[in-house]
Amino acid sequence: MASELTHIGFIADGNRRWARERGLPTFEGHRKGFDKVEMIIDQLKGGEVKYVSFFVFSTENWDRSQDEINYLMKLLDNMIDRMVKKAQKENLRIVVCGRPEPVDPKLWAKICKAERDTQDATGLTICFCFNYGGRWEIVDAAKRAAEAGEVDWSPESFCKYLYHPEVPDLDMIVRTSGEERISGFQLWRAAYAEFCFLTKHFPAVEPEDVNEVIREFHSRHRRFGK
Repeated sequence: MASELTHIGFIADGNRRWARERGLPTFEGHRKGFDKVEMIIDQLKGGEVKYVSFFVFSTENWDRSQDEINYLMKLLDNMIDRMVKKAQKENLRIVVCGRPEPVDPKLWAKICKAERDTQDATGLTICFCFNYGGRWEIVDAAKRAAEAGEVDWSPESFCKYLYHPEVPDLDMIVRTSGEERISGFQLWRAAYAEFCFLTKHFPAVEPEDVNEVIREFHSRHRRFGK
């Protein structure tokens, strides 16, 4: 029996390199990358995929220049408005996995409102990993489990303390720009994920690339240790 592709994740890499190769400001690469997020959502909605995750900003990205961080935060602020309108129109759900600090409280409040405004949607769930680190997610889950007095320390009980525990394990992880590493992306959910590495920078990804990733997933035999 063929495996089901329920949850696919994208490590959106190469925005700045795409811009530099075209003689454009690096900021333009980030803007184009956000356009591609919307394109991928359009390719997946209504199909077999029920969850799609995007790694948009890691806990390590705060080490970038302040100008770039400011631009990314503004871009995200604008993207939330656009995505909420799209989600409400197209029955999409938005969730965000990550840590609130040191994000601007006004921006984090807007993120939380986006989740509330789309929480009843029954279509594709879009998970934005923002100010996210895979190790931090596990540490934060352990803290919550301890605070809750958890006594059944099993994988099944532990996972309910993850960010948005209703989001299932990843079936396929796609990384662009020719890089072949996970960079802390959803470490817990990546335990049995398939990997697909694209040489294209993320802003260069096209609909056919998304379709090819899906075909590639279905060509693989997943054994889960058996």
